[in-house]
Amino acid sequence: MICQNDNHLTQLVNKAKTLTKNGKVADYIPALAEANKADLSIAIYSVEGACLKAGEVQTTFTLQSISKVLSLALVLMDHGQEYVFNRVGMEPTGDPFNSIAKLETIKPSKPLNPMINAGALAVTNMIKGKTKDEKIERLLAFIQTLTNNSSVSVCERVARSEFNHAWLNRSMCYFLKEHGIIEGDVEALMEVYTKQCAIEMNCYDLAKIGAVLALNGVHPDTKEQVIPERIARLCKTFMVTCGMYNASGEFAIKVGIPAKSGVAGGILAIVPNKYGIGVYGPALDERGNSIAGCKLLEMISEEHSLSIF
Repeated sequence: MICQNDNHLTQLVNKAKTLTKNGKVADYIPALAEANKADLSIAIYSVEGACLKAGEVQTTFTLQSISKVLSLALVLMDHGQEYVFNRVGMEPTGDPFNSIAKLETIKPSKPLNPMINAGALAVTNMIKGKTKDEKIERLLAFIQTLTNNSSVSVCERVARSEFNHAWLNRSMCYFLKEHGIIEGDVEALMEVYTKQCAIEMNCYDLAKIGAVLALNGVHPDTKEQVIPERIARLCKTFMVTCGMYNASGEFAIKVGIPAKSGVAGGILAIVPNKYGIGVYGPALDERGNSIAGCKLLEMISEEHSLSIF
């Protein structure tokens, strides 16, 4: 097991936590500005079911962009690869996650990948359901299955805060609608998307999701194949190439494992066939990644030679 025991893991958390003073919480979403930027926690869930924890592990946070991996998995299960990737590309952008620039310069005008906001909006638009409520309920039920925790839910306060300030995302939706990438009512899509981003859990739940992906879609608790193996592999590949915003290349060099971050401070990381890792540290660097969380993963990866490369 990584780090042998909780005490050693706590030492690493305390060492990485000194960086939180250099970060900044995501205050452009008012509800996220309330986070304690000094928080840092981690859970490491082995595919055999053992778990190491350190820091404020019971503190809950919203998934934000981490949810993009999970909505992608669901939509691929709903529609298959050809349908999805006709509407969303597979290439890294090198641009900030909320950039709209590439949509105007590439032909056809479809998002370059599902991990940027434009791509994630297109993916969320593909979730099956007759109503917006049915769509978010299906995604939430899927995530509850992944965590094996029926109490995982949407933080309505964060969702409403995001919905009321999502002007750039709305503009992306209208651009995508103009080019036939998305269909239906934009405000309904924004409600599903903001609730998707506001799904709330703690590090332990997040680590368990990581363990499912580490086992190529098999749940470590139930032994059920909850995500088809090919789709789990696809999701992990996107995490390596695009998962840490426009710092994905640097993260691949320094840490070397599939990971997806969110602006609430969460990081979902995976050591294939071994561990799922959930990290929470709301102090962000300039590219929107948890500044102490990235350092913590870097230290653990270096100490235990976790890089897949």
